[in-house]
Amino acid sequence: MIPVTELRYFADTQPAYRILKPWWDVFTDYISIVMLMIAVFGGTLQVTQDKMICLPCKWVTKDSCNDSFRGWAAPGPEPPYPNSTIGPTPDSGPTGIKYDLDRHQYNYVDAVCYENRLHWFAKYFPYLVLLHTLIFLACSNFWFKFPRTSSKLEHFVSILLKCFDSPWTTRALSETVVEESDPKPAFSKMNGSMDKKSSTVSEDVEATVPMLQRTKSRIEQGIVDRSETGVLDKKEGEQAKALFEKVKKFRTHVEEGDIVYRLYMRQTIIKVIKFILIICYTVYYVHNIKFDVDCTVDIESLTGYRTYRCAHPLATLFKILASFYISLVIFYGLICMYTLWWMLRRSLKKYSFESIREESSYSDIPDVKNDFAFMLHLIDQYDPLYSKRFAVFLSEVSENKLRQLNLNNEWTLDKLRQRLTKNAQDKLELHLFMLSGIPDTVFDLVELEVLKLELIPDVTIPPSIAQLTGLKELWLYHTAAKIEAPALAFLRENLRALHIKFTDIKEIPLWIYSLKTLEELHLTGNLSAENNRFIVIDGLRELKRLKVLRLKSNLSKLPQVVTDVGVHLQKLSINNEGTKLIVLNSLKKMANLTELELIRCDLERIPHSIFSLHNLQEIDLKDNNLKTIEEIISFQHLHRLTCLKLWYNHIAYIPIQIGNLTNLERLYLNRNKIEKIPTQLFYCRKLRYLDLSHNNLTFLPADIGLLQSLQNLAVTANRNQERAPNGQDWAPHTHPQPVT
Repeated sequence: MIPVTELRYFADTQPAYRILKPWWDVFTDYISIVMLMIAVFGGTLQVTQDKMICLPCKWVTKDSCNDSFRGWAAPGPEPPYPNSTIGPTPDSGPTGIKYDLDRHQYNYVDAVCYENRLHWFAKYFPYLVLLHTLIFLACSNFWFKFPRTSSKLEHFVSILLKCFDSPWTTRALSETVVEESDPKPAFSKMNGSMDKKSSTVSEDVEATVPMLQRTKSRIEQGIVDRSETGVLDKKEGEQAKALFEKVKKFRTHVEEGDIVYRLYMRQTIIKVIKFILIICYTVYYVHNIKFDVDCTVDIESLTGYRTYRCAHPLATLFKILASFYISLVIFYGLICMYTLWWMLRRSLKKYSFESIREESSYSDIPDVKNDFAFMLHLIDQYDPLYSKRFAVFLSEVSENKLRQLNLNNEWTLDKLRQRLTKNAQDKLELHLFMLSGIPDTVFDLVELEVLKLELIPDVTIPPSIAQLTGLKELWLYHTAAKIEAPALAFLRENLRALHIKFTDIKEIPLWIYSLKTLEELHLTGNLSAENNRFIVIDGLRELKRLKVLRLKSNLSKLPQVVTDVGVHLQKLSINNEGTKLIVLNSLKKMANLTELELIRCDLERIPHSIFSLHNLQEIDLKDNNLKTIEEIISFQHLHRLTCLKLWYNHIAYIPIQIGNLTNLERLYLNRNKIEKIPTQLFYCRKLRYLDLSHNNLTFLPADIGLLQSLQNLAVTANRNQERAPNGQDWAPHTHPQPVT
C-alpha cells in the first residue's frame, strides 16, 4: 500500500506559493491530509487483515441461514448430519457444529463471497475515499500546475518576495512614517487633494499663479532637506530599479486577462459539486457496511454447501471511519461554499490601494484589475503587509525617488565640477545629457550660470535650485520639465534666458509663461498651425519683459501672439527650416525691433514691412531665395541700420542704390552669384567689415581704396584670382582677414 509520506506530494505545494493560499485553502489542505490518512489506514487494514470469514449454513430457510435453531430437543427425526452432534450427550462434553471442509475450501469460499456478495461500498470504501481526496487535491492545486496560470503565479510570487525584502521598500515606508510624524506639514488637510498635487506645478498657467500666491509664505523656507532615513548602496539601488521595471512589465502582462481568476472560480465550483455528490451517495450507502453477510453462491459441487454466513471483520471500523469521513466532507464542503460566496459577493477583478494612498505619501499608486487584482486579494487574506510593501513599486513617485537616489550616488559633486565649461559668452556652463533626472549635487554648484538639460525625461525642478544664485540661463532640450512651486518662484525672479527644443508642442512646459522677468526665449520645434496648435504658445503675452525671441520652426505665417509680443521686442529671429513664410505684414507693429533675422524663410523679395521698422540696426536674411534686391533703396529710411546680411542667397548683382546706406558698418554678401561690384558700394564710407567670398567676381574695382574704415575684407573662392591693386594675390582665406 502507498505510505502516507508518498502522498504528501499531492497535498504540499511549493513553499513559495503559501502566500497565495488563504486560510480556507490551508484548512482544506489539512482536511485532505486527514482524508488521505483515512484512505491509507482503511486500505492498509483491508490488505493486511482477513477480508471475509465464512462458514456453511446447516439450516437454510429461503436461501438464508436460519438463526432460530438453538438446540435439537423437539420430537422429530434424528439430526440430518451424522458427522455433527448438537447439544450435550451423556458420553461427551459440549461440542460445536463440525464441518468436513479443509483450509483451501474455506479460503475459496471467503474469496467468492467477498467478491460476489459483499456490497461494493463496503468493499471499496478506502479506495473511494482515496479517489475523492485526490480529486479534491487536484482541484485545489490545479492552478499551481496549469501552464497558463502557474507561470503568472510563479512570476508574481518571485517579484512579490523580492519587493517585500527590498531595502528600498523599508526606506520608502520609513520616509512615509517620517513625513506623517512631521509637525509642520507643507499643506494642511484643508487643502484636500491640492496638497498631493502641489509638489509639481500644474501645466495650466492660469492655475499656477493662484497656487504661487498660496505658497508665497513658504518660499522663505528655501531648500527642502534631503531625507536621511536610510542609505542605499549602488548595488541595492540597481536591484530596486530592476524591480520597478519587472513590476511594470508584469502588470502590463497580467492585467490583460483574468484566466487565474476564472480557473480558481471553476475549481471551487467543481469542489462544491463534488462535495454535494459525495454527501448524497455516501449517506445513502453507508448503512450497507454490515458485519454479518449472508452468502448464497452456486459452489455446492466444490464444497458441498450452497449457503454461507460470513463476517466482515472491518465493518465496524469502516463504519466509524465513514462517519468521520462524512463529517470531514461536510466541513470541507462548507468551506468551499464560503470560498464561492467570497468570490461572488464582490468584484475581485478590481483592487484599490485607497487605504495605502491615504496612509502614505504615495498618492499616485494606481488601482489594478483582472488577475493582478485577484492575486492581491488573495495576498491580503494571507497578510495585508505584502500588498502594502508591494504598492511601493507601483508608485511613480517612489520610482522617481529611487531614480534620484541612484543619480546622486553616481554623480558626485567632484564629478560634476569636472563637467563645468566656459561657453562663448564666458559663462560657467553645465550640460547634462540623457540622465534620468537632475542630481541633487547640481544645486551645490553655487557658481553655475548656465544649466543645460537635454533628453532628460520627466524631470522635476526642485526648490533646491534656489541655491544657484548665479543661474541666469536655462536650456531644456527635449526635456518635459515640471517644477515645484518654490523653484518657480525663484526662477521668476532670477532667470533671464530660456532655450527650449521640442518635438511635440505639448512638450513646452506652460509654467514658462509665468517667468515675468524673462528677457530671452528660444523655441525650437514644430509650431505649425495644424489643429489650432498655436493656442499652446498664447502664454507668450504674459512675458512683458521679453526682449529677444528666437523661433526655429516651420511657420507659414507669424502667429498673432508673436506680433503682440513684438511690441516690446528688441530682437526677433525666425529660422523657418526652408518653409515659405508668406505673411509678414505684422512686422510693421514691431516698432522697437533693433535686430531682425529671417533665416531660411524661402523669401524671394525683401519684405516691404521691414522698411517701417526705423529702429532696426541689423538685418539678417540668410539662406533665402533672394535673386534681386531692388528694394534695397528703401533701406535708406532705416537711418540706424549698421549691419546687413544678405548671404547664402542667389543674388546676381548689387543695385547702385546700395550707396545710399551710408551708415552701414558690416555687409555680408558672401555665398551669392554676384559678378560685379558697383562703384556706389564704396560710398558706404563707414564699412568696417565686407564679405564678398564665394561669388563670381572677376576683379575688384580700384575704388575699394575709398573705404578708409575697412578692417576686414573677404574675397576668397571667386571666379578668377587676379591681383589686387597692391600687387598681392588674393589670399584664399576661409574667414575675413584684416586689410593690409
